[in-house]
Amino acid sequence: MSEVRIETDSLGEVKVSADALYGAQTERARQNFPVSGLRIPRRMIRALGLVKKACAEVNFEKRALDERMARAIIQAADEVAQGDHDAWFVVDIFQTGSGTSSNMNANEVIANRAAQILGESVGGKAVHPNDHVNKGQSSNDIIPTAIHIAAAEAVERDLLPALRDLAAALWEKAKAFDDVVKIGRTHLMDAVPVRLGQEFSGYATQVQNGVRRVEAARAALTELALGGTAVGTGLNAEPGFAAKVIEKISAWTSVAFKQAPNLFEALAARDAEVEMSGALRSVAVSLIKVANDIRWLGSGPRCGIGEILIPDLQPGSSIMPGKVNPVMSEMMMMVCAQVIGNDAAIAVGGQHGNFELNVMKPMIAYNLLQSIEILGRAASTFAARCVRGLDANRARCEEMIEKSLAMVTALAPKIGYDVAAQIAKESLKTGKTVRTLATEKKVLPPDELTRLLDARRQTGA
Repeated sequence: MSEVRIETDSLGEVKVSADALYGAQTERARQNFPVSGLRIPRRMIRALGLVKKACAEVNFEKRALDERMARAIIQAADEVAQGDHDAWFVVDIFQTGSGTSSNMNANEVIANRAAQILGESVGGKAVHPNDHVNKGQSSNDIIPTAIHIAAAEAVERDLLPALRDLAAALWEKAKAFDDVVKIGRTHLMDAVPVRLGQEFSGYATQVQNGVRRVEAARAALTELALGGTAVGTGLNAEPGFAAKVIEKISAWTSVAFKQAPNLFEALAARDAEVEMSGALRSVAVSLIKVANDIRWLGSGPRCGIGEILIPDLQPGSSIMPGKVNPVMSEMMMMVCAQVIGNDAAIAVGGQHGNFELNVMKPMIAYNLLQSIEILGRAASTFAARCVRGLDANRARCEEMIEKSLAMVTALAPKIGYDVAAQIAKESLKTGKTVRTLATEKKVLPPDELTRLLDARRQTGA
């Protein structure tokens, strides 16, 4: 850094870039943790800004801050929530496990911006990051509170609407394809007929079930650790302080937050995040199946399964002209793989609630928020650019049905399993269809044979 200012903290003097809104503790963390280049997500910064703004308002209402200072802190915190000062949130996510460095990063940015608003010098602590901005708080209750706010907002605004839209798109195709009879597959081998619409109804239900699982896990995120301060006892927080802060945050976010019923659990454990991540993992597992099935069903166009037609979105090869790949399915599967990997990291992080404090909160926050964000975006994109553009290859479906050896299954109750198996083996050997061989062998009267080999009839209601 070229021009610097000298600040002090409890450990002594620190050189801070002259134009930085952060202060000494943030600078120490910036130097201590040059690990990944990953910063806390935008939603987390927004949540910190909302919490600091609400705390300043309540501290003013309780006369713990004078009006002039409170209004400056409120304005500065609101600017942080809006994203005006994201460039000054510079601490790596791999830092102190409590997230103290990120909390102090927020405190210092808000304090220095409030000082500017008041016409005071940056770094002079006319507005103190601990005494004023962090009043009635601890990193140990602020960071888990911010994680829950950020994650709950992301789930409500981004993920659930995207999953519901994807489910709706799949139901649309289930209805559109209900008259298309195709061959079923078990163990990747030909099985009895199924309607393409029935197949897609299974996909739609998987996504619907994912919505239900995420909605159930969301409830735990609405419980906030605020008011527990350092270890859950609420030391240095005025009675009723947390309740008033939470009331304001609920109004601003339109999410019904409440104080956790047990603040010791809320500080020491990150089980709510583990629960939500588990729900996201389940959704990811479902979406891998859906995306992979669509990829396989659209494989070809000449030498694959080719029962559905996937939208042509971009050239698929730098060497093979005309090749088009199932890029949306591949994107979705990669996103889901990342979500599953994030879940493993979150599960390990959740194990490290040692005594009164979990010490992997920044990593948990980053991975959880990333999972919510990318899963929501992927689901929305997959619905718009893949599912809604799918069409059935009806001629191919009919062709595969007639060629299938599994058609003999409908004859087995009438002619016996062993005779049916012999017809299937001969069909495979000679290339003749089951219908042709059964007709040649006169195993059943023609009318009954036609009725039993009606593929649509075999698919149920």
